Amino acid sequence: SPAEWVTALAYLKARAARDHAGPDALILAADTVCVLDGRIIGQPRDARHAAAMITSMADRSHEALTGVCLLDADTGGRTLRHDRAIVQLGPLTPEQIGRYVASEQWRGKAGAYNYFERLDDGWPLSVRGDPHTVVGLPIRLVRDMLVRHGSEVAA
Repeated sequence: SPAEWVTALAYLKARAARDHAGPDALILAADTVCVLDGRIIGQPRDARHAAAMITSMADRSHEALTGVCLLDADTGGRTLRHDRAIVQLGPLTPEQIGRYVASEQWRGKAGAYNYFERLDDGWPLSVRGDPHTVVGLPIRLVRDMLVRHGSEVAA
């Protein structure tokens, strides 16, 4: 499933970092994908792909899934979780999409956009769930994971 996929990616990132971490390290890794019509939408390959992604999501909703892994470098113990948010993107004109794609701000972003940047730019966006899930690090979920691990977390 998309949730299992993105959570596995978070684990693989954490596992790769373990090789470079000290023995007492606690490693946090995350990965994010968008899901539209049951299909995983990752990062765009190029400008044309970015435009197609944004066009396909315009005037409809999609899921943003972020998988999170908390890995104890010493023991190899891990906690895997994921969070889901539903993003509604309103209508966008071809000119808006063209200007955005030309800006190259889509590079390296799941679904070809950053929620907070696009919201600040006036895009018609709303979210059901944690907006931080959409941008790649669900703060409430991570805080809960750290507390359950026994880490001290500031309020």
